[in-house]
Amino acid sequence: MAAPLREIEFSAQPFDNRHLAHLCGPLDQNLRELELRFDVRIQRRGESIRVSGPASQAEEAVHCLRYLYEQAAEPITLEALRLAIKSPETAVAAGETPRLHTRKTDLRGRTPRQNQYLQQVLDHDLTFGVGPAGTGKTYLAVACAVDALERGLVERIVLTRPAVEAGERLGFLPGDLNQKVDPYLRPLYDSLYDLMGFERTVKLLERQLIEVAPLAYMRGRTLSNAFIILDEAQNTSAEQMKMFLTRLGFGSRAVVTGDPSQVDLPRGQTSGLVQALFILQGVKGIAFTRFTGDDVVRHPLVGRIVKAYEDHED
Repeated sequence: MAAPLREIEFSAQPFDNRHLAHLCGPLDQNLRELELRFDVRIQRRGESIRVSGPASQAEEAVHCLRYLYEQAAEPITLEALRLAIKSPETAVAAGETPRLHTRKTDLRGRTPRQNQYLQQVLDHDLTFGVGPAGTGKTYLAVACAVDALERGLVERIVLTRPAVEAGERLGFLPGDLNQKVDPYLRPLYDSLYDLMGFERTVKLLERQLIEVAPLAYMRGRTLSNAFIILDEAQNTSAEQMKMFLTRLGFGSRAVVTGDPSQVDLPRGQTSGLVQALFILQGVKGIAFTRFTGDDVVRHPLVGRIVKAYEDHED
């Protein structure tokens, strides 16, 4: 049965022509983005905006229009528009959401689930952040680590990933072992450069206050007073995951991130992340955040691609 259709007229009150222009964007491009996201039709004639479509979606679109109009004293950036589309209610007072201090900027979550994730990382010694690409799970974890280091809460940062081939073989890559595994670790370096700047990151790497290494290098170690991140954890074996989780020493905090839908392990081998999510449910002191396509903060097409795959798998 088709959803009931509804037509709603948006009234910009109090009327301000500049706010209205910023709301609509050049050539009404903001309205076109809202149409695409909410699957409604938006018509503007002068200061009158009509939204038509399935009742619930039309109401959501009007709610978003109303929120954006209130914020439109300045031109609305594409990033602000997409964030408002995800959830207008995310624009809560600054004191109500976790805020991280990095050398580059103060950073907050962009979606309710990202804010939940940040709070869990701050409150727990071990946090799992799982979900599709583009949801910020790794970047926010690195930001939490940088924040903790800058505040003196930890003495060092340890970032690690399993070096698992995704269709290619390590032997195919040129160079020695370090050069072969470096491409697997590059996304972690990129996050550090973005949050701390290139020069400071290099200095901290040289002083070994930041360590970026393949997961195999963690065996036999006890990591105390450190902020430890295991990225791409879906590509750990069950043995590797248990090994990593037992590296945690006094004064340390760990975050495990991964996407269970993108396992590159040999067929038939159990993902350590998938197993850990099952085994560790209910263990005191461990938090879990499960991101979805609604949390994707990359190009909006990425969110739609993730949603299509989620629907297909369901």
